[in-house]
Amino acid sequence: MSTEGTAAARSASHLAPRRMLALDAARGLAVIGMIAINTGPRGDDELLDLLYRVPYGRASLLFVLLGGIGLSLMTRRSRTDQGPLPWAALIWRCALLMLGGLALQSLDHGVSVILQIYALLILCSLPLLRASGRSLLAVAGLSAVVGPPLWLLVQAQTDGQFDRDPVSATEPIWEIFTDIVITGPYPMIIWAAPFVLGLWLGRQQLGLTRLSTRLILWGAVAAIGARLLSGALVQLFGEPTSHVEWQRLVSAVAHSQMPLWLISGTGSAVFVLGVCLKIHAWTRPWAGPLITLGQMALTAYIGHLLVLAFVIRPGPETMAQGALATGATVAALMAFTWLWRRRFSRGPFEVLLRLPKFRRSTP
Repeated sequence: MSTEGTAAARSASHLAPRRMLALDAARGLAVIGMIAINTGPRGDDELLDLLYRVPYGRASLLFVLLGGIGLSLMTRRSRTDQGPLPWAALIWRCALLMLGGLALQSLDHGVSVILQIYALLILCSLPLLRASGRSLLAVAGLSAVVGPPLWLLVQAQTDGQFDRDPVSATEPIWEIFTDIVITGPYPMIIWAAPFVLGLWLGRQQLGLTRLSTRLILWGAVAAIGARLLSGALVQLFGEPTSHVEWQRLVSAVAHSQMPLWLISGTGSAVFVLGVCLKIHAWTRPWAGPLITLGQMALTAYIGHLLVLAFVIRPGPETMAQGALATGATVAALMAFTWLWRRRFSRGPFEVLLRLPKFRRSTP
């Protein structure tokens, strides 16, 4: 190996632990944002409420973006060394996330569970794991540009009949599939964009300073620029008055499934990722609870649904109650994940995602 190659390898190995901690921190922030939004309440226009709702339409996109990065890192050796892809392990993970998401949706928490779309995104991304970087960017761009008009077209053809209800286990299998792909709260034809972008980002040298700087700059440009463009278009053409009409394409309202919201929200996610990669202090003790929350994101996500269903609902009714419930839930989950990680290397639900090893007994 050349001197330059040796230096690059040493630099990469030095940056790897810091990079992983930064990803864990970003994942922890995504979980906190989803807890805040899912706990509520939402609907007021006061300044504090607007600040409290900043993660709305952004935290879930960050979660999905990081999911794509995680899948890319998980399969990196299979891609770079031309080894076999861990098909069985990935399909096992998809099956558990799908079944778990459907089961969790039956609880009385009032949340649209995201695990089902996460499972199908992994499954449908398997053919892309060895695709070129340009192909990944093309697929992400196609989802962002074509997905929203296709979603609107289906709405128009059905007179807006599909109601974007959460994907439930009580539905027929075909309806579960169509709900996840296009008619549910997280239509895959649109949400594939941040996930596949994450697949591409996972191939980049995330520990490099210049890359984190670019993520911050381009993320901010996308987040702010798309919002400003939406505002200008609304001023020019008027506020969208229907969920079916094509004028809705100018909207950047959170979870509108429209391109400008998707670009703005994904830009926010990229910005947060860049900031987390820029910070070098994730090894400090004060960062431990956030790091472990991100390392056990699945356990924390499931835990907050259980807390919502069995402790918080019905409620909260006021902003103060919502902030208190959110803070208590986050603190409890941080304490649990921090204590758990002191003794175990993986969270209780993260362990289940690993493909079981069946040993044949010898006579």
